[in-house]
Amino acid sequence: MLQYEQKVNEKLLNSLALAYMGDAIYETYVRYHLLQNGQVKPHLLHKSATRYVSAKAQAGVLHQMMEEDYFQDEEIAIIKRGRNAKSGSVPKNTDVQTYRYSTAFEALLGSLFLAGNNERLEEIINHAFQLIDEMKGEGSHGA
Repeated sequence: MLQYEQKVNEKLLNSLALAYMGDAIYETYVRYHLLQNGQVKPHLLHKSATRYVSAKAQAGVLHQMMEEDYFQDEEIAIIKRGRNAKSGSVPKNTDVQTYRYSTAFEALLGSLFLAGNNERLEEIINHAFQLIDEMKGEGSHGA
């Protein structure tokens, strides 16, 4: 990442700004994950990426991790702020609650990234990938 004189203070940013950053960071990790797994065809890359980056997937991962008591108190506070952020619009393909939880997930990732807490950021992303990959495995048994 480019070095700037002034660090962005993640504690002063609103939740939607954190989610904006978190979305970009998560998307980058997802793309690298897919390439690492040998996927290189553009159409399949996009289709596979959707499994990880959709609002439904992000909200599902967040709920599951919360049930596991995976997050620290400070992270829960960021998640709650992100969940309660009012964006003014919701994508057509999801409901408001799912969208808010996916925003909360992205806000947490954005906050960790901007704080320079890359170790925890990668722990959470890695766990999210494991959960999504497990869900994928469950879905393919009936085929």
